[in-house]
Formats: sequence, structure tokens, C-alpha cells
Amino acid sequence: MFSREGVTWRPRRERPRHDPGSGGDGGGRGAPTERRQRGPGQEAHVTPRRCPAAGGLEGAWGVLCCHPGNHRCLLGPRAPAPTPAPPLARHHFSDPAEVEALRKNLLAWYDRCKRDLPWRALAATEPDADRRGYAVWVSEIMLQQTQVATVIDYYNRWMQKWPTLQALAQASLEEVNELWAGLGYYSRGKRLQEAARKVVSELGGHMPRTAEALQKLLPGVGRYTAGAIASISYGQATGVVDGNVIRVLCRLRCIGADSSSPAVIDRLWDMANALVDRSRPGDFNQALMELGATVCVPKAPLCGECPVKQHCRARCRVEKELAFASQKLFGKPAPVPDVEDCGERVGDCPLCPPATEPWDSSLGVTNFPRKAAKKQPRAMRTATCVLERRGCRGGPEYLIVQRPSSGLLAGLWEFPSLPLAQDLQEEKEREVLADHLQAWMGQPVAAKGLRFIGEVIHIFSHIHQTYVVYSLPLDGDVTLDPASPSRWVTEEEFYASAVSTAMKKVLKAHEKQHRKETSPGKGSKRKRGAKPQGAGSTCPGTQLSLHAFLRAPTAP
Repeated sequence: MFSREGVTWRPRRERPRHDPGSGGDGGGRGAPTERRQRGPGQEAHVTPRRCPAAGGLEGAWGVLCCHPGNHRCLLGPRAPAPTPAPPLARHHFSDPAEVEALRKNLLAWYDRCKRDLPWRALAATEPDADRRGYAVWVSEIMLQQTQVATVIDYYNRWMQKWPTLQALAQASLEEVNELWAGLGYYSRGKRLQEAARKVVSELGGHMPRTAEALQKLLPGVGRYTAGAIASISYGQATGVVDGNVIRVLCRLRCIGADSSSPAVIDRLWDMANALVDRSRPGDFNQALMELGATVCVPKAPLCGECPVKQHCRARCRVEKELAFASQKLFGKPAPVPDVEDCGERVGDCPLCPPATEPWDSSLGVTNFPRKAAKKQPRAMRTATCVLERRGCRGGPEYLIVQRPSSGLLAGLWEFPSLPLAQDLQEEKEREVLADHLQAWMGQPVAAKGLRFIGEVIHIFSHIHQTYVVYSLPLDGDVTLDPASPSRWVTEEEFYASAVSTAMKKVLKAHEKQHRKETSPGKGSKRKRGAKPQGAGSTCPGTQLSLHAFLRAPTAP
């Protein structure tokens, strides 16, 4: 022991904490380190503690000074910084009894309250393993980024038309797109058919039976979809992590770090695999997702109805906040930490909320999960022209063209369209659209002949699309570009074709404008000062003024 500028330094022996990569000879500024004889792969480590004299950290072999500014510390070179501590137990399910109780409560609730959905009925009653796996697979692909209520009708029509992998493999992409039209994210249907063809041609028509094989062998099948198929169809004890599961797990264990980060997602997968019930893995995974979809919803969750609320640490935090507010009301304040039970290690915990995003009492359990700010969709403008002619039966027909086989809305049909620059004026938009149509039809198109219908806005996941809609009636036949697939369709045929929801909006806007132009009197108001039709007469159906009504009748 010796003293330097009033600071006592005493080496004390502690068991070194294994911290790979953080040891060394102390080449930088900070506390001195002591060279020791050690075997291969062994390193000296520092366990810091608060320094009573200088506000520093006293370690196993010395003092780490925390003097501010550019002060030259006399205590020697700085020790290497410790690595972040592992997440505390509060973020995990470490008690086997609690895990068992959670499984029991969740499955009992699911058996009582689960929704009656067609894919669940098939998964429970279909004896053929390949058909069972196919039925679950179709549902999981359709349910990606799409609400259950929307999927049900599409699913029933799909399974009625293609009840087996073999039936789907024989279908054309055009048929698949026609049935999928309106469901969104159209590449899903294309990838599903491609994978079905691979199962039939390369795997003998038999679905892989494990999550690992499903993910490896089937294009378009990711970790979540593979886990869902394997657990629900084949009873493999593997977890699943989707948006609903992320929300439930983050609230159960107060996980406040960015839930979309790879590190947090990996932790959640570990947790899901540890929690899944070994005897009923499919039901447990569906129960966890059902809980997130119906009770533990993003906003205004129904915490009072939650079957696992006694295991929810976010709810526990809310109750402590309320108790604290009650005590404060009666003049008995009790301190509540920003992050419960994390103490001095909050900055090191990779699963706690960042210090820049403290707990918001007004949000309650919806403080969890936390996500990084969404990237704003990019804005795009597209000129679209509804080309119309009189059909052989007297009704209108519309020209539609097919989009390229790759990219956004691949293979779908649309009205002739052209991307626009954002700063174009209306007159210039007409000109570039007329030039596009002229090159495409091979005959002159006057820009002034294009009738402006209006703007139709459609939001894709990453694009804010504005369609500037024009119409152009045609009198005779048009010679179309044979290099671009195109066809004339009636209104009924249009809606039955593989067209996007955006194009259906465009046609509705055109029809609305057409009705307005052909029915000018409907709902119109007489201009101020105009003489009403039939004024001065007493024709049936003519409304009289009050003066005329009270005037004495004239002699015939």
C-alpha cells in the first residue's frame, strides 16, 4: 500500500471475470495494470468500483480515474473498458415453474377463445401430411402483412381451386395473379407457385417435415413460415416470431430496445424456442399469435382479459407507477427507477430502453415494443390513360396492357401508364403521355384530346403513388404494339382480370366522372338569378312561390 496525492492505492485480489479481448498490458491512458504470469489464452481482467477520492473506478489491480477535461491523471494509463454486461434475468423466463404456468394458462385460454378459421380446421382434420402442410403454408403466406378478415375469402377460393400442391403446380401464373388480385404483395403468389412446382418436380410431391428443411429447400419460405408449418402441421417443437409474438414477448419481459434490430430479434427467437410447449407446439404458437392479434394489440390492449397478465412485467411496471402516484398524492413519495430493477447496469443492458427514450407513464404497457422510426415512402407520380371504345355488344371496352414479369406488380395488367417527373406541369404531362400513347399505338394522339379525370392516390408499402388519370375515347380500331401484351376487356372482364387495387380505383374514378358528365341535372342546383323552368305556369310538379300560393284564383 502507498499514497499518491492523498489517494490510497491498495491491490486486492479478486477472481478475474472472463472477458475475452478486454485484457492486455494497458497501453492507453487510465489505471495501471499489473503483469502476471498466465497460461495460454488467459488474460488479466479488471472489475471496476467507484473511486472515493476522484470519482473514478477502483479495480482489482488499481484505480480508474474519471477526472474530467484534459487533466493529466497521475495514476497511470487507462485500463481497457469492460464489455457490456449480459441482459439481466428480468428479460428472460428463467423459472421453469413460471414457464409451465404460462404454457398452461395460454393454452387453456386458446382452447376457449380461439377464432374459427378455415386453415385451422384443415390443419386439425386433414389426415394427409403433405396436404396438411400445404394448407398451413398457403395461409401463412397470405397472412403476411394482411389482415385475417381479408384473407379468409381468398384462402377459401384458393383451396377450392387448387386443393393440392400438384394442382397449384399445374396452374398458370396468370391464373394465380387473377385469384391473388387485390390481396397485395403480389410476388407472394408467384413465389408460392414456384415453390409448389419445386416440391412436385424435385421432392416427389412431399413437403419437408422440419423447419430447417423447409427454410432450406423452399424458395420464399423464411424462418417464421418454416417454424409455423413445422410446428402446426408436423408437431415440431420450434418457436415462431412474427409481429404479434414480438409485441407479446416484449411486454411480458419489458424489452425496450429496438425490436427490429437483429440482436433483439435473435433474443426473441431464443425466448420463443424456450417457451414453446413440447406436447402442443402448433397450438402454443397459434395461441401466442392469437393473443397478440386479439388481446395484446398495439393500441388499447385488453390487459384485464389477458390469460398471462400475472407474468407480464410491463403490466407490473404500470401497477408500480400507479402505486407511486397514489403515494405521492398522499404525500408519501417513493422513488421509481426509469428502468425497473436494472439499477446501475441499465446502460449495459442490450434489451432495456435507451436512455434517450425514458418510460412514458401515459402509454402504459404500450411503451413496449419500441421500433426505429419508419422510413417514409418515396413519392411517385404516374400518368395513366383509360382508352375506351364501343364494343361489339354496344357496351364500353377498355384497353389494358401487361406489366413486365419482374419488379413492382410484376405480370399484372393495367391501363397504359407512364412514370412522371415530380415537377411537371399539367400541360407537359399531357404532352409526354400523348407522345407515349402515339409511339405505342402508331398513330397521332393530340394532347388536347386527353380528358383529365383526376388524381388517384394509392399507398404501397414503400411508395406513395399518385396516378394522374386521363381518358381518351377511340372511334375505330387501333393497331397495337405486338411486342407489348395487350387486350380489350369489358368492365366485367376487367374486374375478373389480374389487375391491382390501384387500377380498380382508376376505373372507378373514370366511371364516376362519366356518370357526372352524362347526368348533369342530377343533384344540380339552379344558378342564382336564373328563371325556374315553368315559371308562371301551374303545370303539375311545379313548386309555387308563397305569393302565388296565397293569391286569389283568377277567373277562367
